[in-house]
Amino acid sequence: MTDPIPACENDPQIRRTALYSTLAQVPEGKVVSYGQLAELAGLGRAARWVGRTLSQLPGDTKLPWHRVLGAGGRLSLPAGSPSGDEQRARLRMEGVTILNNRVDIQRHGWRPVEHSG
Repeated sequence: MTDPIPACENDPQIRRTALYSTLAQVPEGKVVSYGQLAELAGLGRAARWVGRTLSQLPGDTKLPWHRVLGAGGRLSLPAGSPSGDEQRARLRMEGVTILNNRVDIQRHGWRPVEHSG
């Protein structure tokens, strides 16, 4: 049996804040998967929730949504769609190489440094 999720972790606004603050840390030229972003934000295995939430961002957001990819570096937004084309253009401007609708995670993946105190 697993422990129940604390009420604060279930609050949608707290979850969004955790997601947005983690996403804001992804540096230019680096990418992260939906699942990795969920884990880093303390949201567990919430990759689909991350995708849904990011799809609802306003068009003028300053958050680097374009740096979030599907598993294995796959670009999940379709080429030829406005958001898919914008994502590809932004990534290329940051020096990210896209080949066969994928980004090389070994080369461009974000690995935040864990600080120990």
